Amino acid sequence: MSSSTPDAPRFAFWSRLPGNLQGILLLSIGAFLFSVVDVFVKSLGGRYHPIEISFFRYACGFVFLIPFFIRLGRHNLGTRRFPLHVLRMGLAFIAQLGIFITVIHMPLADATAFMFSKPLFTTVAAVFILSEVVSGRRWAATVVGFIGVLVLVRPGSEAIDPFALVAVASAMTFAVANVLIRKLSSTEPTARILFYYHIGGIVLFAGPAAYVWVMPVGIEWVQLIAIGGLTTIGIFCFMRAFSVGEANAVGPAENLRLIYAAIFGFVLFAEIPSIWSAVGATIIVASTVYIAQVEARRKR
Repeated sequence: MSSSTPDAPRFAFWSRLPGNLQGILLLSIGAFLFSVVDVFVKSLGGRYHPIEISFFRYACGFVFLIPFFIRLGRHNLGTRRFPLHVLRMGLAFIAQLGIFITVIHMPLADATAFMFSKPLFTTVAAVFILSEVVSGRRWAATVVGFIGVLVLVRPGSEAIDPFALVAVASAMTFAVANVLIRKLSSTEPTARILFYYHIGGIVLFAGPAAYVWVMPVGIEWVQLIAIGGLTTIGIFCFMRAFSVGEANAVGPAENLRLIYAAIFGFVLFAEIPSIWSAVGATIIVASTVYIAQVEARRKR
């Protein structure tokens, strides 16, 4: 009698796929899930404060991650690098709140394009925090990418959108937080980093969320819970994608997120990206893809 299960053929099919194809598919799914999260955040933003949405993001994300924390074991959750965890958490929380604010108040395509500037700031942050040596080509691509950011911000226009400045600051802050993850990962497993990150988010946002609290009703509960759940699943899709595939082959699939954002923005919120948004986003994406390829070649 066979011990195989009905799901075995499906898993066998997946395992036969090349690693890069698996990575591309996983990253495409993760990008789609993040775009759906942005839709929920934007649709809820008119009724709920970004702080309350942030609280749901961390509280529900923590619940979804409990099985991984249990597997890690209580004795493995202790850390000797708590101050660095706190610094990284504080920066990430500020950035997350800023991203939610920009998603609520800016067109989805524009807010997503600004998020793509994180690798540009990561290049600069890695030099100062990790003393990382950056090649001339990577510096050139970074400069070009920042030109794309300027195109999005349009500093020469009559009135600069203040939410565009929030978006730039959020991308920069998130980049620094991500560089600190590299420092933490030398001694801290991913599950431990995620544990302190989510616990910290719950503690930090619980009080302010209680102050601005609006009781969810009906489908809003599903949307708020999904913000935490889908974000968690999306993170794991990204992590798994880069573990099974090569970064320079898999990474460009993340650009689908811009396409998803433009489609969702047009269909659900009647948003039409401007020509400046399209040009700026194209410059940023091109530069970040090139940076990823240069970094992948360097590691090889």
